[in-house]
Amino acid sequence: MPCVISSPSTDSGKTTLSLLISCWAFSKGIKIQTFKVGPDYLDQQQLSSIGQPICRNLDIFLSGEKWVQKNFLKHSLKYEFSLIEGAMGLFDGLGATSYSSTANVAKLLDTPIIFIVNAKGQVASLLPTFRGFRDFDNKLSIKGIIFNNVNSDRHKKLIREVFKNEDIQILGFLPSDSKITVNKANLGLISPFDSDSKIDVDYFAGFAEKNLDVVSLCKFLKYPSKKNILNANSCKDFKIDKKKPIAIAEDKIFHFQYPETKEFLDEIGIPLISWSIFNNEEIPNEAASLIIPGGFPEKYAGHISDSDKSLNSLREFRKKGFIYAECGGMMILGDLIKDENGINHKMSGILPFKSKKSNLSVGYRYIKGLKDTPMIKQNQSIRGHEFHYWEVERASSEFDLKKNENHSQLFSPWEIKSWETKFKKEGWSDKKLHASWIHLHLPSCQEAAKNFVDATQVNYSQDA
Repeated sequence: MPCVISSPSTDSGKTTLSLLISCWAFSKGIKIQTFKVGPDYLDQQQLSSIGQPICRNLDIFLSGEKWVQKNFLKHSLKYEFSLIEGAMGLFDGLGATSYSSTANVAKLLDTPIIFIVNAKGQVASLLPTFRGFRDFDNKLSIKGIIFNNVNSDRHKKLIREVFKNEDIQILGFLPSDSKITVNKANLGLISPFDSDSKIDVDYFAGFAEKNLDVVSLCKFLKYPSKKNILNANSCKDFKIDKKKPIAIAEDKIFHFQYPETKEFLDEIGIPLISWSIFNNEEIPNEAASLIIPGGFPEKYAGHISDSDKSLNSLREFRKKGFIYAECGGMMILGDLIKDENGINHKMSGILPFKSKKSNLSVGYRYIKGLKDTPMIKQNQSIRGHEFHYWEVERASSEFDLKKNENHSQLFSPWEIKSWETKFKKEGWSDKKLHASWIHLHLPSCQEAAKNFVDATQVNYSQDA
């Protein structure tokens, strides 16, 4: 059964270890299917960037248990080897609970755990840490352990001595090495698309061969024996008579999107067209709707501001087609982005706000519809997640908004709350637009998916 790579806490080396294994497999001509626990875009993209199959997210909160099981079995059975990279510490989930945690996923899928521990400055203290995690939940099975930041033979020898009576297989010692120190995602600030964050596959593969027991590791990477695919949401539920093309912004600026979204739309027969703002392209004429996913518009604000063809095309598209924008995608719909240096960069001006740096807003969100919109119906409940360092500041008062013909029909489509907080209004909507900080996993959310398909294929694109 494929293993879960987990640890006592974040920054222990889970992503580095997952990349080392993936690069080693690639160097041997072995395909390995990787998965990432949680609503993570950047680690997922790192794991997808080295010539292996696309990394898949496993998120119980967003997608539900059946979807996670189905997605895991569907893709892990395609290849001989698979692994699941965990998130944060083993038991860290929603709020103060372990719901939707790595432990939750491991139990749901009945997978063994390979533990990676940061051993810097520790020897004997490593043992109670390991025992505490091993004994906390007897439904979990930690089968192997790897120690990170072990820089001498003496350190290795001492750790082996401490663990000599433990029923656990030591699978490797990773020394500190700047060449395998993956650029930290820094909670969303560093993109795998940046040239300075590309993985040296050959070096990673050699490092893995030298410092890991790859032969023993392989037995924990085998595809699952369970062959039945559980019933879950089906694309057969979506019947469309006339298919209307959807354009999707996808380039080094905008790339925070689940691969299943495009796969889902493709499976139900909707033509998809790529659109690049980075390349200053116009939205293709045949597009009836537009998706602008999250990304890094703040990093490329000057470049976007100079992309006249793209911005003018976006303004024109607003008059006829349906626009769905998430997080960074929403930011370019505002009047301007104020970058970290205090410089204002003009955006499309479709929505009456400016974006500026703020505190981190991150976590799962419960969502309740306030009105019937293209994405959610009144009182409908769905789930999403939020992940940004920026905030919007309204450029006009409510009174001024009502006087502006272009803004008079705008309203908040829903209210959102996190763990143990109160609901608050969020986002912008009218009959042809939905923009919000919230990221959704459309394929596993039947309600939102149906609303989206209706909006893009039935109701609003007909006016185009």
